[in-house]
Amino acid sequence: MIFGRVKSLDAILATAEKKSLERTLGAFQLTLFGIGCVIGTGIFVLTAAGAQKAGPGLMLAFAIAGAICILAALCYAEIAAMIPVAGSAYTYTYASMGEFLAWTVGWALVLEYLVAASAVSVGWSGYFTGTFLDQTLGIHLPAWLTAGPLALGGAPGGFINLPAALIALLVTWLLMIGTTESARVNAILVAIKVTALTAFIALTLPSDQFSTGRFNPFLPAGVFGGFGTGVGAVGAAATIFFAYVGFDAVSTAAEETKNPQRNVPIGLIGSLLFCTVFYILVAAGAIGTIGGQPIMGPNGVPFPAGSEELARQCATYAADQLPLVCSNEALAHVLRQIGWSGVGNALGYAAGFALPSVILILLFGQTRIFFVMARDGLLPERLATVHPKWKTPHIVTGITGVLTAVGAAFFPVGQLADWANAGTLYAFMMVAVCVMILRRTAPDAKRSFRTPGLWLVGPLTIAGTIFLFLNLPWQAIVVFVVWAAIGIVAYFAYGRGSSHLGRGIVEVVDLPGDLTGIKHD
Repeated sequence: MIFGRVKSLDAILATAEKKSLERTLGAFQLTLFGIGCVIGTGIFVLTAAGAQKAGPGLMLAFAIAGAICILAALCYAEIAAMIPVAGSAYTYTYASMGEFLAWTVGWALVLEYLVAASAVSVGWSGYFTGTFLDQTLGIHLPAWLTAGPLALGGAPGGFINLPAALIALLVTWLLMIGTTESARVNAILVAIKVTALTAFIALTLPSDQFSTGRFNPFLPAGVFGGFGTGVGAVGAAATIFFAYVGFDAVSTAAEETKNPQRNVPIGLIGSLLFCTVFYILVAAGAIGTIGGQPIMGPNGVPFPAGSEELARQCATYAADQLPLVCSNEALAHVLRQIGWSGVGNALGYAAGFALPSVILILLFGQTRIFFVMARDGLLPERLATVHPKWKTPHIVTGITGVLTAVGAAFFPVGQLADWANAGTLYAFMMVAVCVMILRRTAPDAKRSFRTPGLWLVGPLTIAGTIFLFLNLPWQAIVVFVVWAAIGIVAYFAYGRGSSHLGRGIVEVVDLPGDLTGIKHD
């Protein structure tokens, strides 16, 4: 049957023990991993786009996205500690709903992590070319080297975003060296980001230029702009949602975590609560000091973020009067506008240094998803090879990095972010379903963390993720449907026939080209 092949919890845990990644990460490192991913793109890159969709209601958008993420995190915390292996929502679905649905989740996670990493690479490119090259070194790269040509509306003058592609490849190399080394670098970058954003909050919220009048009207586009429109507070929440995937990346690291039953829940919920508060405070500081009203179209609806219409409107403003919604360096721009140009430039440097940590965590999660799917035979088993010195899945890491670089080189940030959201929301929804199913099918399994009020938290998570999915721009929904169709074809063409579980193999056998030192059974 198509919905059969449910992999038992005992088999999953036995697989992890026989062919596992080295356990090196603790609760503090996991929390930093989550913070490193969540605090980044949503603030440094997508603040302007979110304000264009929702105006001051961007604060509500962060709260909506954060609330749904907290619900999902409670589900993740129980199941990640219960099944402490690589694979995230893919593995959880395999243990509760079977191989086919597990494949669809894994395929969606590929879209989530890979495309999101490409989006952050593009965001980093904007800071690098603007703050580092142009303002600091006086080097102005031509437009054809700093923008991809494949925007839906067309990117004038763009051919390839070379800096974005290069940063993706650099981070890939770092991940191939090893998990512990990556975690150490990430800790430094997280400290830079948190310091910069703390300074931003300290300079904006108490500022003499802060005015509550700038929040009126608070919801110029309304709470709900309509399904498929991507505007209003809910539309903005759907767009910025992908910046919250940090806690999902924490769960993918469960197999490399010391004492996962304790440390994974701490990393998941702790990082998410910390980051949600930061998002709201930074948004309040930005809007309260220079305003954040969207530029409206003739029909009273905000121009689409990143559209040619919006670009034409933004071109009519002087540089020192540029609205928040028109800035490519939103937070640095705010500080310059209120008289803190030096700190604003420093914040731009911080973003340029720190955004690679977001790329690092996203690629970390992506490679571990590929690793466990290959280990199950659904992808070519060669991909699961672990390097003898670095102890990382170097082959799949390299492949993932190249694909991420290609996406970053040719697509714009907003478009990539919306595509990533579609895969993210589907995966989060399936995790909530998995937790509820496993409560019934495996009631006696060890659970060091139990989701409180699962009878309510689970359905609310499912409803919230579906609601945000339907509030993505219609183009993103179409991309997800096409991607899912390609994945289904790939499963029946290769994965179903090669599956270890389908061939009656429920524990790991020696893989072709295996470099882990495991002896043949």
